[in-house]
Amino acid sequence: MSTHTSTSAPPGARTLTEFCALAELGDEARALLKPSHRPREYVELLAERELFPDAVRFLAHALPKREGIWWAWVCAKRAEGEAPEAALKAALDATERWITQPTDENRRAAMRAAEAATFGTAAGCTALAVSFSGGSLGPPDQAVVPPGEFMSAKALTGAVKLAAVSKEPDKAPEKFRGFIAQGLDVVSKLKLWGDA
Repeated sequence: MSTHTSTSAPPGARTLTEFCALAELGDEARALLKPSHRPREYVELLAERELFPDAVRFLAHALPKREGIWWAWVCAKRAEGEAPEAALKAALDATERWITQPTDENRRAAMRAAEAATFGTAAGCTALAVSFSGGSLGPPDQAVVPPGEFMSAKALTGAVKLAAVSKEPDKAPEKFRGFIAQGLDVVSKLKLWGDA
């Protein structure tokens, strides 16, 4: 496999091969990676082969945290529908507050909302991703305990996957395709990759 670095490589100027390993893509997904692939083309190939979780994982790790969380929030909102139960609505609202005002207070409030919604829901995982977006995982008056580099990406991966499969799982492929297309749209608007 290639170890090339291109201007269209995902964050941190890592090679696509290195990035796929960091994002913990599956063996089948990594076997599809060719030296000529650009990031967008590779994500599209993963979706075409119905390796949806790998495509979501790639996007979740490639997008900047705030934009990735916005993407997961939109997916979670769609999954929960017009009238989500109170704890899920609170988690979605807490996430939205942080997206519009990414303060530490709003980040910590999102964690409380995530716990109430549970991490087995798209809304809960999205709010958890907010909590892992920066700052400290410890109490405000204690030494800073920063989250790992990809903790937020892993939580929002869970959010998007749950949004696709938790309700009407028979429609999951269709939902995954829509969510991945939306993630790629975010990439394009950010001009994140040279080919996007």
